[in-house]
Order: sequence, then structure tokens, then C-alpha cells
Amino acid sequence: MMTSRGGQGGMHSPSRSASFASTSATATTTARQQPIRRPSVSSRLSFAVSTAERGEVQNENGQGIAAEHQIEEEIAKIKRYEDFTTIDWVQDAAREQARRKSRRKKHAGLFDSGQLDWRHRVRESYDAAQGWIVVTIIGAAIGLNAAFLNIVTEWLADIKLGYCTTAFYLNENFCCMGEDNGCADWHRWTPIAPVNYIIYIAFATIFAFTSATLVKSYAPYAAGSGISEIKCIIAGFVMKGFLGAWTLVIKSVALPLAIGSGLSVGKEGPSVHYAVCTGNVISRMFTKYRKNASKTREILSACAAAGVAVAFGSPIGGVLFSLEEMSSYFPLKTLWRSYFCALVATAVLAAMNPFRTGQLVMFQVKYDRSWHFFEVVFYIIIGVFGGLYGALVMKWNLRAQAFRKKYLANYAILEATLLAAATAIVCYPNSFLRIDMTESMEILFLECEGAEDYQGLCEREHRLRNVLSLLLATVVRIFFVIISYGCKVPAGIFVPSMAIGAAFGRSVGIVVQALYDANPQSVFFAACEPDVPCITPGTYAFLGAAAALSGIMHITVSVVVIMFELTGALTYILPTMIVVGVTKAVSELFGKGGIADRMIWFSGFPYLDNKEDHNFGVPVSRVMITDVVSIPTTGMSLQAVEQVLSKNNFQGFPVVEDEHSKILVGYIGRTELQYAVDRVKRDPSVDPRAKCTFTPASSGLDSAITPMNHTATISFDSASIDFSRFVDTTPVSVHPRLPLETVMELFRKIGPRVILIEYHGQLAGLVTVKDCLKYQFKVEAAENPRDDSHHNENQEEKLWDLITRAAEWVSDKVSTASGGRIRLRDSLEQDRSALLRDRGTASGNGRILDGTEDDLIDDEDGVELESRVR
Repeated sequence: MMTSRGGQGGMHSPSRSASFASTSATATTTARQQPIRRPSVSSRLSFAVSTAERGEVQNENGQGIAAEHQIEEEIAKIKRYEDFTTIDWVQDAAREQARRKSRRKKHAGLFDSGQLDWRHRVRESYDAAQGWIVVTIIGAAIGLNAAFLNIVTEWLADIKLGYCTTAFYLNENFCCMGEDNGCADWHRWTPIAPVNYIIYIAFATIFAFTSATLVKSYAPYAAGSGISEIKCIIAGFVMKGFLGAWTLVIKSVALPLAIGSGLSVGKEGPSVHYAVCTGNVISRMFTKYRKNASKTREILSACAAAGVAVAFGSPIGGVLFSLEEMSSYFPLKTLWRSYFCALVATAVLAAMNPFRTGQLVMFQVKYDRSWHFFEVVFYIIIGVFGGLYGALVMKWNLRAQAFRKKYLANYAILEATLLAAATAIVCYPNSFLRIDMTESMEILFLECEGAEDYQGLCEREHRLRNVLSLLLATVVRIFFVIISYGCKVPAGIFVPSMAIGAAFGRSVGIVVQALYDANPQSVFFAACEPDVPCITPGTYAFLGAAAALSGIMHITVSVVVIMFELTGALTYILPTMIVVGVTKAVSELFGKGGIADRMIWFSGFPYLDNKEDHNFGVPVSRVMITDVVSIPTTGMSLQAVEQVLSKNNFQGFPVVEDEHSKILVGYIGRTELQYAVDRVKRDPSVDPRAKCTFTPASSGLDSAITPMNHTATISFDSASIDFSRFVDTTPVSVHPRLPLETVMELFRKIGPRVILIEYHGQLAGLVTVKDCLKYQFKVEAAENPRDDSHHNENQEEKLWDLITRAAEWVSDKVSTASGGRIRLRDSLEQDRSALLRDRGTASGNGRILDGTEDDLIDDEDGVELESRVR
């Protein structure tokens, strides 16, 4: 949650809190175009106050116990609606401990009184098993959804090429079950090739247009992969609606359309998103997870594992992916639940058998041959390619994302539609680009002997043509991945990268096979046995896919396990490890972090990566904010408290003995303070000049560790009002000379919203995650100065000018052809004016990480952070 300076990283001074309004993920830009009205914080507070007052009145005879519970429930409900904040892991852990302690006391009391019957034992057993029940239901739901998406995606991909005469709803594999190279029941749309080409383009364009329209109109958060945002959410960041039911529905419907359109995007990244959405929707049906955000995030980690498991048919690989890439906190309990959730999801997917082949994914293969040590040379070449591919795509994709964010935000549907049309036009002539990427990987992975020979791929006389075609497919696919990943449709990058790596790897395998056939007696090939195929080009495609996936995501162990589970070949674990290791070494030369980490930096989310090691060599006092708005324990009037709340957007305030001594007493959150003030103001007899008291109960070893354990009511008379119940007496605090690296570890390991800095008991300042990140970015900018930003902006301006002139030319031709009835130029000029106006408004916004989400209370759809990488 954001603190007195904007949550896990808000700024204190107004000049520094200008604009979390320019924050959020790339998908949020679209969100503003279709606002979803939500009740304001003030209206929710008023409703909470009124219901809490009713609870207090109704329970006067019950010593206010029900009212206490009501207050805590209402405050928790308000906090759940605070968007673009971060959760406080410390308070959530304390709340869970208090819940368990209360249950133990109740259990002990019932046992002593002899009232502990079988019903209570059943309830206790249910509470203990609730986590396993939740992950079981979630895993089954994820498996069912994955099976549905696989079936629909394959049909949409095939319907562009033809149809089944026996049943229109069957794709080519189902229509020609048991046949290798098509069958009589599967027909092309027409016998005329140019007409089929036009139909292919038309289907691709319609699918992309429909997908982009659904996303923009109903669930803007369904765009993109979602992995970057989910990493931040699991780490504690709150993005209301990103994991909602509506996002789940639209993602599940729009994803097959986006894949079927032929765009160079994949479904594996979005699989993680819809899996985590499923987990969030289902877990919120259970009170234990609905009321505790940190417990929910344990379930989300398990869901991420299940999403990868159903995407690749790799349950162990999914668990390792969640551990290696997604989760910043992964205890043993979460490991077991992730494993179980992935197991259930994979079992349900296998039971559904969507491909009717027993395979969980289309490109699952089996290899029965071994490899030779001389091939390590070529494996290293493939590994180098994977590292270079990842560096190239990440660099230029971020440039494309910056251009899209700056110029194309108002043309999301048009952009996706034109991209799909361009992809179809360019890719149809190439036999390896024309088909779906998963189908192409299935073909490229296969051994030549006893398998389908697609387009003469295994024929010696067609080797040169196939190598050139595969290399062309590699280059074209890389270009389209760069410009397509990030457009406003559900879009992943796993499978496109694997398809690129498979095409390059297969071409290398064909070249090696040709070298062997030309020189079978060479010493280099001495390890080959006679009369046995020595080179298996399909394994090179398999290793190329692993290299490209590792290069783009910067993951290692999970890639090796995923590829092993895809093939079941123990003999190829070592080659896979060699390729992935080389890829990792090459990738590190061009910077740390995969595409998901780069997108987090680009979007500016307050996320501390636990994979980064820093050595700043400075104390936390260099980073902390010293000009802090604090609240004295006594002497402040109710009117003054209201002024503090109205004049500052800070999400919490340190409580000190007095403004002179600055002796730290505790910390009070903005939500709690606003709630308390609104409750008091319900009584018309309260004088605004009444003094407020924030003095907590006397401390001791047995005192409460959280403010929730104090008395529930707010006691007041005509002269004073006691707000002590809402003061947290044990905030996390450190010494000013503590190294900054240690403070960053505290944020990672225990997850407080804010860390207070105290020196000899006196409040010296405070620090948040954003303060640490701002200092980190400043140091990185000083170590790696960039002087090409102006040149890049000039290039972007020239490109936008070229696109605009081309659009004007097309609009003029359309206007002429329609006799002036269709005038696209007018709408184009209006859009350009709106774009220039938006850019002019945005130019006054602050830099990255410079604000609080409270600047956006009237802007319901969230925030958009400025790019770290321009």
C-alpha cells in the first residue's frame, strides 16, 4: 500500500508526487478510452461509516464486539478498492496470526466447557484443508479452459485455409484423423490460388479486428501477455480489474481470435494470465483468501505454475517457471500447492485430450536417437543465436512499444487489424509462415524417417530451397514479433520465439546433415555409425526453440525441464543444458532481465527484482525523505486533521510525541484515519475544534502488535477524540546508517509499505520502494549515459510523418473512389489534433515514479507510468 509518500513508493513533496497519473502498464492506455465507473473512495467511506454505525447501535448490549468486527471488515473492504497501491505483507501476516489465535482461543474455550462436538471438528478440518480445496478447483477450471482454447484456436487457424466437408466445426487434424498429408474430406476454399490468398487475408483481418474490438470495448487489461503485471501483482502490487472475471472472459474469447488471425503472437504468456485470473476469481469465493491479500498471492503463484503447465504440457516445468520467473516469495507450502495445482490442471487437460492424440500440446515429440559430441559445436552456434535473438528483440520491441505508446494509443483496433493483414500478406507465400506456429513447430521437431514430409522438408534435392525458406521465415518472423508483441490483443511471446528458434535450428540441422552426406568419411564425423542416420535435424529445431525461449525470457532451469517434458528424451538433457547455458552467457552481455523484466521497467512499476544484486555503497539516509508530514499524539484538532487529509495525498502518516522532539510513536494509514474522522463527524455534536489523541496503549511484551487489537470504538467527548485504536505501534524502522542494499532486502523479504528511519528514537525520515528504485535508476543512468534519445525521437517523428502521409494518400483515394461520400481525412485530422493535445497535456507530467495513485481518484481506469527506456 502507498504510504505518506504514495504507497510502496509515493513521494512526499507535492512537486515529487505529480503523476502516478502517468503510470501503469501499456494496457491501461486503452482502459481510459472505455472508463468503467466505480464508486469513489469518499462514497465507499461514507457507506462504511453508516453501516459500521448501524452495527455499533445494534450491538450495544454485546460490548461492541460485533461493531469491532464490522469496523475491521469495512476498512479491509475499502482497502481492497484502492487501485495501484501495494499490499502490506507485515499487516496481512499479523492479521492472519490474529485470526488463528482467535480460533485457537475459541477452540480451547469450547474444549474446556465440553462443547467441542463433531461440527466444530469438521469446521476446523475444512479451514485447514481450504487451501488444497481451492487449488484443486482452480486447477480443474484451468485445465478445462485450456482444452477449450486449444480446440477453438486450432479450428480458427485452419479455417483460413479450408473447411471440412463432413463437419464444418472440425479442424484439419480432426477431419483427416489418421492421415498424414490431408484427405479428401478437407477442401481448400476454392481451386483458385489467388482467391484462397484473398480469403486467407480476409479471415486474418476479421479475426484480429474482432479480438481488438472485444479487448478495447470490454476489458482493456486483457491485452498483451500479462506476465509483467502478474509478477508485480504477486509481489504485492494492486491493479483492480486486471485479474477480474470480465478480464478472464474476454481474454479467453479474444485469445483464440488473435492466434487464429496469424499475428506473430502466442497463447502461452496469456495462458498464465487467464490461469491467474481463474485463481483470483475462485479464491475470492472463500473468506480466508478474500480477506487476506498476501494469502491470495500464494494461490496466484500456484495458478501461474498451472498456466505454464497446460500451455506446454509440463507440470514440473510450470512449477519451476513460477519459482524462477514469477514469484518473489516462494515458501515450501507454495511449492507443494503449485505442484498440486499444475498436476490437477494437466490431468484435466489430458482427460479432455483436445488433440485426440494423447498429447497435451501439438508440438510434443519423442526422440529415440542419441547425439554425438561433435554436434556440440553446432549446439553452441544455436545457443549464440538464442542470446542474440533475445537481445535484438528486446531492444527493438521496447522502441516499438515507446512508438506505439506515443503515437498509436488512439488507433489500437486499426493497428491490430493492419498488422494482421500485413502479416497475412507477407506470410502466406512462405509455407512455414502460412501455417499456425504450433503446427510449424510440430513439423520442424519431427524426425524425417517414418514421419510426415511437409513440403519436401526431408528430401535431399529440396535442401537448399528449404534452408533459404527457413532462414527467410526466421527473419520475417523476428520482424513481425518486434512490431506485434504489445499490440492491443492478447499476445504472448513464448511460442513465436520458439517458432523462430525452431526454424533457425532446423536450417542448421539441414546444413549439418548436408555436410555429413557430402563428407561421410571425414574425421569430424567419425563417431557416426554406418547404416544409421547420423544427424537428426529435428533435434536442432528442438534445441533452437529452447535457445530462443531462454534468450527472450532469461530463464534457464525451467526451460530445460519444459523441453525435457515435451520430448521425454533423457539423452537430450545435456545438449539442452549446453544450449541454454550458452544462451544465458550471451544474453548477460547485453543486459540483465528478460522481456518481462524489461516491460516492468518500461511501465515503471514499483518492483524490486530479487534477481538483481546491487552494491551502491551508500546508507539509507542518502535515499530517505526527511521532509515528512507527521501527526503529534496530542494537541491536533479535528479540523487540523481534516486539513492534513485534504491537503496531502499521502497514504499514511508517522505519529510522533510532538513536533519538537519527533520521538516516533507509531504510524497511521490514510484509509484508517479518514474512516475514523468520517465516523466521528457523523455525530453533529462534535466540535471541529475538539483535540484528537493518537496516544497508543502502554507498550509491553504482551501488548498488541497490530492496531486491530485495540478497542473498536472511537471514544470522544466535547473536548477530545481518541484515535489511538487506529495507530500501528510497531512499524518497521531502521537506523539511518543501514546500507541501502539491506533496506531493499527488507522490502523484498517482509514487504512493508514504508520503512521509517529513526535515530535515537527520533523520526529522521522514511523510505519506500519507489525511493529505492529512483536512486537505482539514477545510478544506472549515470553509469550508462544515453545520448541518442534525441536522435531516436527524430526517427520516430519521421516514421510517424511517413505513416501519416501514407494514410492521407489512402484516404484521398477512398474519397475519390466513393465520389466524396467517404471522407477519411476529416477523421484523421481530428485524431491527429487529439493526439497532439494529449501529448501536450502529458508533457507537463512528472517523470517515472513521481506520484501517488490518489491523483487519479477521478480517473477510474488507472495510471500509466512513463517509460524507463525511451
